[in-house]
Amino acid sequence: MLSSVQNYLEAITNENIWIFQIFSIVFAALLIDFLQKKILRRLQLKLKNTESPWDDAFIHAVIKPLTFLIWLLGLVFSLEILGFKYADQIKEVSVIIFIGWSLIRLIRFVEENIIRQHEIKGKKVDRTTADAVAQLLRISVLITMLLVALQTLGFNISAILAFGGIGGVAVGFAAKDLLSNFFGGLMIYMDRPFSIGDWIRSPDKDIEGTVEKIGWRLTVIRTFDKRPLYVPNSIFANIGVENPSRMTNRRIHETIGVRYDDVEKLPIIISDVKNMLLEHPDIDQTQTMMVNFNSFGPSSLDFFIYTFTKTTKWILFHEIKQDVLFKINEIITLHKAEIAFPTSTLQVTAKVELDNVEP
Repeated sequence: MLSSVQNYLEAITNENIWIFQIFSIVFAALLIDFLQKKILRRLQLKLKNTESPWDDAFIHAVIKPLTFLIWLLGLVFSLEILGFKYADQIKEVSVIIFIGWSLIRLIRFVEENIIRQHEIKGKKVDRTTADAVAQLLRISVLITMLLVALQTLGFNISAILAFGGIGGVAVGFAAKDLLSNFFGGLMIYMDRPFSIGDWIRSPDKDIEGTVEKIGWRLTVIRTFDKRPLYVPNSIFANIGVENPSRMTNRRIHETIGVRYDDVEKLPIIISDVKNMLLEHPDIDQTQTMMVNFNSFGPSSLDFFIYTFTKTTKWILFHEIKQDVLFKINEIITLHKAEIAFPTSTLQVTAKVELDNVEP
């Protein structure tokens, strides 16, 4: 009787041992994942303040892919216990995905670290070039990872590449807009008409704002009312683009009119306005400066000022322009003249008699 019970328990144990094996694998994966996260986060905190852009970026890059690898390998080992025949191939592909994903994340974090360290040190960094190089590296890693994974799964890479060469023509016709946007983005990176952070506008299209991102398909522009504008890169090959961010100075060009009654005071007013601009600390004396009587207006004698500020900053420019205009008004008032406004003079040639008018 005892022997029969023992045989029965052994049979049950042999049949259900896979449950304990899978439980052990899941528990081991959970424990290993917990330990690796704890260790890597401590390392990340220690390496965060170092000057090297590589160390903490590497730690940060492998945290999520390593968790993915641990759990995927645990799943594959469980499938092996159940007799899944493609388990070895899945293991190899898992390692390839882990390496490729880690490299893509590493490239992104290194890019961010380099830009941040340059900004902290006050050095100028070319965000457009950094973004372009990073995108090219990520695309290269992604394509390589895909080809190696296909080779691991038993596909003939040579045949795939040959088919890609033949099918590239058909794909080119089908995706000509996508390709035109890609080459448009390439031309932006090469010709550099604008960079990330530049204020641009187009006289040909209703496009104006600050460049936030230059992608391979489209460029993201933040308009001045804070709306994102997504512009396909191929558009920039067919339109003119102004880049006010690269201006060297900002221009003040204003016309001021004085009364016809003050015609004799106009020469001295113009002279004093010009001297004021010559002495103004925010006016660039190396640029063109003109203050001249311009025209006989319908109700005013018009003179204009044409000069440039040293600053290109929009807000500061308007502060300087306001100061210049107030000083011009002070000069006109100092000479007991007045700024003209539209008036009409009625000339009556016939004698007019007024009846029933009390003195």
